[in-house]
Amino acid sequence: MVGISGATGSLYAVTLLKRARALGVETHLVATPAGVLNVHHELGLSRGDLEALADHAYAPGDVGACIASGSFGTAAMVVAPCSMKTLAAVAHGFSDNLLTRAADVTLKERRRLVLMVRETPFNLAHLRNMTAVTEMGGIVFPPLPAFYLKPSSIEEMVAEGAERVLALLGFGGAAPQAWQGL
Repeated sequence: MVGISGATGSLYAVTLLKRARALGVETHLVATPAGVLNVHHELGLSRGDLEALADHAYAPGDVGACIASGSFGTAAMVVAPCSMKTLAAVAHGFSDNLLTRAADVTLKERRRLVLMVRETPFNLAHLRNMTAVTEMGGIVFPPLPAFYLKPSSIEEMVAEGAERVLALLGFGGAAPQAWQGL
């Protein structure tokens, strides 16, 4: 599952969706209105363009969708980007929309949840929410570039981050660059 909330960094979600498709991984997408707004602002994509990148797409208000239930088997979920509002909702079990409900289900079923949080500087509430999610088994994964790999473009930095997330989620075929030492 891929969730997109209202923070900068929508290129991560689009890259993850495209790469998952290339790996043959079925995707389920839910994007909040603010997430769609950022996708449009940052990448020029409409909701329809975005949803076409996923195998299945759901409206955030569709809390009756299959991904809202633990009985629907999923491998993992990533929220890319993850706003501080969405982080707070996940940290406190506030399942107020399909994205946060799916994240809550992912945690309760002990499946892998990765939150690509986007906000700096962090205030104490942000840090406590990250701690709470981590204590519940979630993974806080700020999309920080690996400059030691000497990326030549933003797309290359984002692609490497996406590969790291896909590998962390356990998808075979993900190929993050391994550090070879000096």
